[in-house]
This record gives sequence, structure tokens and C-alpha cells, in this order.
Amino acid sequence: MGKLQSNLSFRFMSLGFRLRDLRLPRMEILKEAGIKTGFRVLDYGCGAGSYVPAVSELVGPSGKVHALDIHPLAVQSVQRLVSKRGLTNVETILSDCQTGLPNESLDVALLYDIYHDLARPGDVLNELHRVLKPDGILSFNDHHMKDEEVRKEIASGSSFRLVERRRMTFVLKRT
Repeated sequence: MGKLQSNLSFRFMSLGFRLRDLRLPRMEILKEAGIKTGFRVLDYGCGAGSYVPAVSELVGPSGKVHALDIHPLAVQSVQRLVSKRGLTNVETILSDCQTGLPNESLDVALLYDIYHDLARPGDVLNELHRVLKPDGILSFNDHHMKDEEVRKEIASGSSFRLVERRRMTFVLKRT
């Protein structure tokens, strides 16, 4: 991922995301990813866990959510959230790139508002390609990038192809 934020910066960012989530619940964005009961989903760059409860609900008890972040406070925040809400289908991963997950084990990877900050975006896309099933979906959103940039940097490579531009996200499939 990118440069590790200071703890203070991370806390301010988390507060901002909580305010944002009141205005636009994360479920609205997640509906575009096509997550179903029983899916295995990776929230890459999960931050304080804004998407985790909604993804946990969508995949249900037979599914699994992997929440990955480079920042120890992010992982701790998600662990507290998981404990407080009794979410039994969520696992956290502290990493700057590698997930440690088996090849072709995920149905959906969420890459939301983090791509612009990645130090090694190619390595991250390679890792996501590795862990997604052959028909797996990469749900992508980064408000720091224009549509043309996303199409050029993500969808024009050989790892993913653009399936659809939805209202808030891009849906890409493994190639």
C-alpha cells in the first residue's frame, strides 16, 4: 500500500468516514458489487471498517470477509467492530500487499478509495488477480481518479477487463 499514516491522521480520517457513512450508507455501494450469501470477499485497504458490517451481512454466516490494511490501528478498529457486533465471519489481515490467502479463493475483492495511494499498484493488482476465482469480481472505486484513468490503469491491463461502469463503482473481471 502507500505510506503509513500517523495515528492522529488515521483517527481524523476514520471520523470523516463515519460522518460520510451517515450520509451515504455503504450498503448502497456494495449492492453494485453483486455480493451474495456464501461469498468470500476481501476488503483491501479496509481502513476503520466502514464496509465490514454490511459485507458481513451480505455474505451471511456461510460466507467470509477478509479485511486487510497496512495500518495497525485500522486492523485494531475492525477487530473492535467485529467483537462489538459479534461478527463471526470476519478475519483481519495486517499487510501492505500480500493477503496470505489461497489462490483463486475469493468471489469479490473490494478496492475502494485506496488505489491512488498505493506505493506498488501493480503488485496489489497482481495479488488481487491471484486470489480471485476465475469468474471473480474486482469492485473498484476511487474518487481521486477520473474514469479515463481507471480505464487506462486498471481495465486496459491484461489482468482485469472492465465489465461495467455502474453509478458508483467499476465492475471488473479477471482475465
